Amino acid sequence: MTTQDKISIPGLSTEDSAQVTGLPRRIIEAWAAHDAKAFADVFTDDGTMVLPGVMCAGSDQIRDFMGNAFQGPFKGTRVTGTPVSVRALGSDAAVLVTRGGVLAPGEEEVSDARAVRACWVAARTEGGWRLAAYQNSPAHPS
Repeated sequence: MTTQDKISIPGLSTEDSAQVTGLPRRIIEAWAAHDAKAFADVFTDDGTMVLPGVMCAGSDQIRDFMGNAFQGPFKGTRVTGTPVSVRALGSDAAVLVTRGGVLAPGEEEVSDARAVRACWVAARTEGGWRLAAYQNSPAHPS
């Protein structure tokens, strides 16, 4: 995913803005390594991930789902995307919207069939900013 870690978010400090806008980069890196634990560690312990036909509640379910997906339908894939918007929801929460999707092996552009729009809800935790919720939907009608 193309990220923009240097986006300044009105209402958040420079450091907080960098952590929030760095969440997609952390997901990209975990996905590229097919590391389900690193992927799940981006989420809060009680975070949710909603994909078409899938809902994972809690980082353990997210880790297990992604571990199976990296061995199955996501094997050899990469993820990409671009931030569309980001805004603070107070000093302890923010929302990012991205467009992107999953790249099959050898692809450089996301096909219409795998293009998504995603909503990321970031929350401040004792360990830094993490995802409280992630949801994506197909960008194009079936």
